[in-house]
Amino acid sequence: MSAPAYLVKGSDPSLRDRVVDDLIAELLGADDRSLALEEITIPGRAVAGDDTDAPAGADGRDAAVAALLNAAGSPPFMTEHRVVVARDAGALTAADVDGIVRFLADPLDTTILVFVAGGGTLAPALAKKLKEIGAEERAPEHEKTDKVLIAAAHDAGILLNADAARVIATHLGDDAGRVAAIVDVLAAAYGPDVRLGVDEVTPYLGEAGAVPSYHLTNAIEAGDPATALELLHRLLNVSSAQQPKPMHPLQIMGLLNGYYRRILRLDDPALRTPADAVVALGGKVKEYPARKALDQARALGAGGIRQAFDALYQADLDLKGARGIPEQAVMEVLIVRLTRLAARSGGRGRR
Repeated sequence: MSAPAYLVKGSDPSLRDRVVDDLIAELLGADDRSLALEEITIPGRAVAGDDTDAPAGADGRDAAVAALLNAAGSPPFMTEHRVVVARDAGALTAADVDGIVRFLADPLDTTILVFVAGGGTLAPALAKKLKEIGAEERAPEHEKTDKVLIAAAHDAGILLNADAARVIATHLGDDAGRVAAIVDVLAAAYGPDVRLGVDEVTPYLGEAGAVPSYHLTNAIEAGDPATALELLHRLLNVSSAQQPKPMHPLQIMGLLNGYYRRILRLDDPALRTPADAVVALGGKVKEYPARKALDQARALGAGGIRQAFDALYQADLDLKGARGIPEQAVMEVLIVRLTRLAARSGGRGRR
């Protein structure tokens, strides 16, 4: 017997939607999809300039909740069940979920509700009720790009050597949702059971994916200017499900200032161990990043740290128009300076 409700989680919309599609197919069984399935997307806050006809904001959510409750409270017609899917359920506010919580306290045994994450954090009252009634949770098996790639390639019968798999995962970065499309293209181009290397997969990679911001500081630490510049361009120009908008240069400046402030706080010969570094940083960081920052403080020394802040200061002035240099050029010069500084301090050898 199916659970009375389901909650589909996952941070990547593409991977999450695949789970939803599989769940819907499972729940419908032999039922006619056009008769048994009702899908409703919960609108978020109204956005200035939105010229769509659908209501947004509170009015849109009121209409969506009314439609959801009407569908959930109606018996099925010529089918065994009625499956009601609420997408972007995180957009529902505490006030919006009152009626849904009351329905879930005494639901129709022919209705199956599926709440799909997205739009924000699920309202606490709804999350609590779903737990009380034993709602089943579903989520992608993997969301890390490399793991999603391994599973997708295996399912498609695609054989990737280690270098090819690494190139694809690195190129996609955080965009694990694009894995399936690339694997489908490779399957169509080469067929199954053909071992593929870097040369075979490279023409099909498409645009580079977004990357976590800490990759940039890792490349700076390693004294690798080419990689650091590539990562800078990806942060400035590429978006993803986890990062809906590319980063602004000032955001990257904030990231770098915080990174070097942490290093500055550890420029103290009395700090000898990673545990000492954790304490010096307020006890709010884990030992691994504290150890890396301590290593950088030792490698750069007081003179190197001062040069890093001089570079950051000049870049901040230039971003604010001091010399009329384009923003991207300002950031490129800054990254090269910081990377060369780390390289002179032995960063490449510690990678």
